[in-house]
Amino acid sequence: MAEWWSAAYFFDLSAFEHRPLLEGVERVWEALRDLPRYIDEHVQPTLAGTIMPGAYVGERVQLGEGCVVEPGAMVKGPAIIGPGTVIRQGAYVREYVLIGAGCVVGHCTEVKGSILLDGAQAPHFNYVGDSILGRHCNLGAGTKLSNLKNDGTEVTVRGPEGQLVRTGLRKLGAIVGDGVATGCNAVTSPGALIGPGASIYANAVVRGFVPAGHVLKLRQAQELVPRASA
Repeated sequence: MAEWWSAAYFFDLSAFEHRPLLEGVERVWEALRDLPRYIDEHVQPTLAGTIMPGAYVGERVQLGEGCVVEPGAMVKGPAIIGPGTVIRQGAYVREYVLIGAGCVVGHCTEVKGSILLDGAQAPHFNYVGDSILGRHCNLGAGTKLSNLKNDGTEVTVRGPEGQLVRTGLRKLGAIVGDGVATGCNAVTSPGALIGPGASIYANAVVRGFVPAGHVLKLRQAQELVPRASA
């Protein structure tokens, strides 16, 4: 059984073109440390997809077959974007982003220093900073993956038994496993780990470790009262 800190716990990498990046580290978040070097070594600036009028794509961008970059989107690069991925209107793909096949980076979504495995979706008003999104995961509208503590100090991660592990990283967002779904406006604190198949309620703040296949619920007390007459 894969250890909770390993890429194998969170992701099925068997069909991922860039699996050496994730398989080559002991702890899954270390792949983000190695991401700039990996992209610098492997990016082959090619624009094989469709860049619609009004979109901007930088010089060090590899755009796969069947990709679409819609008007108003900016792909700054360096970036590697797999076949069939759609970068929707108003999206901002910043430095050192690795996106797999068939992904969606949606309207007003910002992605920076991150890895998206095949089929990952960040489709509406999302922030994905220094994070890894697993296969076919879906971020609900407004989900934000926070990557920086308020005091700017090193991010630590918390394991399933509450153990704290230093990462050596000042910026670390979330590790989001295969098939995870987040509700609208969910927020992950820096260093959050969400196991594959987990589900996060809308408006929840995610801290620490969410085991595979679990649901993180948010309880709210609501009261309905009649409006006072004028």
